[in-house]
Amino acid sequence: MRMRSFALAAVLAALVLVSAGAGAQTATEAATLKVAGHAGQAQLVQVNGKWYVEVEALARLTQGTLSFKGGETTLRLAGTEPEAAAAVKAGFSRSFVQAGIEEMGLIREWRIALVSAVQNNVPVQAAWAAGQHRVAEKGLALASAAASTEDDRSGVPLLTAEFNNMQKLSDLYLAASQRSTAMSPETFGNDALEVQILTCARGFVAMTETHEFQEQAACH
Repeated sequence: MRMRSFALAAVLAALVLVSAGAGAQTATEAATLKVAGHAGQAQLVQVNGKWYVEVEALARLTQGTLSFKGGETTLRLAGTEPEAAAAVKAGFSRSFVQAGIEEMGLIREWRIALVSAVQNNVPVQAAWAAGQHRVAEKGLALASAAASTEDDRSGVPLLTAEFNNMQKLSDLYLAASQRSTAMSPETFGNDALEVQILTCARGFVAMTETHEFQEQAACH
């Protein structure tokens, strides 16, 4: 809407300037209209002391389109399609859904690897945990970059919260491993933080299936 207002103001300003400077010209003098920011010009015609421009010529000059309905003519300037703009903002974009699901997959693999380490009594190493963090962090950055609609941007904080919660869980077991504290495999699936991670993942995937953002309490 702001772009449309600016473009219309430019056209009207150009017409006013032409009218103001036209008094010294006679009916036989040629005159042209130029619009700032647009190449080319349109022919002006003087009738009874006033200057007029052909609407088709004005449309071509401003790269606009004309539509006719009954006795009404609408000039739509380039880049002012409200329907297209509204469509872009609605729902999840395909690229964000794909990137978001991939990020959830990376977090799931991080968790599964952590479970496997505990089940096989393998100490959790700081270097390994840092590597898992970097991979998931990169996936989060890609998902954030893919966000192009309002729903996409609303979904990014959910992915961020899931990533942060997985980091907390990884840090928890890394600290326990460094203290040589025994960790029971039964802990997984029962710990409140892990339950939150699993619930958030399921909620996010379900949300992408409808392609509409819905608040997920477990993701915060």
